[in-house]
Amino acid sequence: MGECRVCAPVAVFVYKRKDYAERTLCALRKNFLALQTDLYIFSDGAKNEKDLPQVEQVQDFVRSFAADAGFRSIHVNLSSYNNGLAFSIIAGVTQLMEKYGKVIVLEDDLLVSRDFLMYMNDALDYYEKDSRIWSVSGYAPALKGLKGREGDVFFFYRASSWGWATWKNRWEQVDWSVSDYPQLMKSPDRLWKLVRGGTDMPGMLRQQMEGEIDSWAIRWCYTQSMLDMLTVYPAISRVRNLGNDGSGTHTAGVASEFDTVLNENYKPCVFQEPEINWRLVKEFRLLYDIGLKGKLNRCWQRTKVRGRNQLARSVKRVIGSRELKRSLRKRERKDWL
Repeated sequence: MGECRVCAPVAVFVYKRKDYAERTLCALRKNFLALQTDLYIFSDGAKNEKDLPQVEQVQDFVRSFAADAGFRSIHVNLSSYNNGLAFSIIAGVTQLMEKYGKVIVLEDDLLVSRDFLMYMNDALDYYEKDSRIWSVSGYAPALKGLKGREGDVFFFYRASSWGWATWKNRWEQVDWSVSDYPQLMKSPDRLWKLVRGGTDMPGMLRQQMEGEIDSWAIRWCYTQSMLDMLTVYPAISRVRNLGNDGSGTHTAGVASEFDTVLNENYKPCVFQEPEINWRLVKEFRLLYDIGLKGKLNRCWQRTKVRGRNQLARSVKRVIGSRELKRSLRKRERKDWL
């Protein structure tokens, strides 16, 4: 598992959560291909005085971690001012694409399996010349449709930001200003392409364009949707999100249905040609659906940790929502349900 090979570099973006950054980086160092991997750590500067002590703790840890090696090489970028997550990722990934042509990306609240780098590099090699594949995800939700199903991977219309990888010729296709946004709002066909990955996406893109959020991921997913490309996911996740407490920049508490168990079978993944499994697509979409069915599904999942009383209160809120009543009247195309 530690054979010599040319591995993609890994970019890890950290901010103010020292405990999470430590767990992420230490798990990555235990990977079978760590010694063949160039690691780049990007540590953003403090947004305000309140965050400064925590940011300094993180940057002190990053310095000590880099001194202990464990990788082919370690490169540290410690910013003295705050760039924000979106700018940091766009700039950092672009920098590495120019040098390597491909990159694996992690944020500081992600725990990876020991074969994470093996899976990601194998997928990058297998799908590099496949024009149907936009990106590789290391994370996968625990979908019921995956139980008992043959195959090590599946495909979906939406990229994941929880441990992912791509190539330069995909990355450089993104128009980060989304200059064709006015066309999207006038074209039902383009909107349908976007909502194949979840009915939450048009709203997120609108928030981005109106300055309410600053997300690199929605712009990344938007380009993927317009190009009709797919993301490959592992049937068993190689990534688990640790940021369920809402301490992350863009995580206000990750719901339990997104939690997963890390892979412990370290056999090489068997990849396959891109093919849509409509049952998995439908189940995956429900995780992001802003409609009644999607929200009821999430309410049910949360009873595992919050109890039946929480379910009753959540259902009452959902059924009374004007937004959800409107969503029931939205037509849905049969070709992707």
